[in-house]
Amino acid sequence: MKILIADDHPFTLQGTKSFVESYGYKVIDTCSNGISALNLITLHLPDIAILDINMPGLDGLDVARKVQESKIKTKVILLTMHKEMTIFKKANEYGIYGYILKEHAQTELENCLIEVAKGNKYVSEFLEDDLVVDNKNNNDELTKLTLSERKIVELIAQQKTSKQIAELLFLSEKTVEGHRSNIIEKLGLPKEKNTLLIWAIQHIKL
Repeated sequence: MKILIADDHPFTLQGTKSFVESYGYKVIDTCSNGISALNLITLHLPDIAILDINMPGLDGLDVARKVQESKIKTKVILLTMHKEMTIFKKANEYGIYGYILKEHAQTELENCLIEVAKGNKYVSEFLEDDLVVDNKNNNDELTKLTLSERKIVELIAQQKTSKQIAELLFLSEKTVEGHRSNIIEKLGLPKEKNTLLIWAIQHIKL
């Protein structure tokens, strides 16, 4: 059983690796962003990939979607702090095998790995009680956006420039500008100067 782990927090990444190895599983590689995760999955074709949802470059959902589109047989387990119904639904659409809340990972990851190794799906038993229909910003408009786009909007609300956002998320400035255009279109905002900055400041709770 070959396992790949991706998480952008070094402490969490090392902790997850040690935990998985303590149960006799072989961790073939680790990384700290989604682009590396996708490249390593394509290269190594691990049996299971344990991915954090919030990562620079590509988030865990993006990686799961691309794995599905490429028909790679790696089974994806998502570790997350997100309890939003919209994100959970997207994860299911992308064919993930495991969905575990980070706060309960220590008690659930072993059972999740056992079930996923058998080809079964595993959803955190705590999720049903905790799942919320709305998101943390209590704003329906945000449900139209992907996780990556939401992260960009949060950074715009912090008044980061496209160049700064690009550096923080390991993207090119051109890609960030493309995301900004898509977000403006999805939110139906007027194409005026600073329209997205004004909207983000008004709607994002930091």
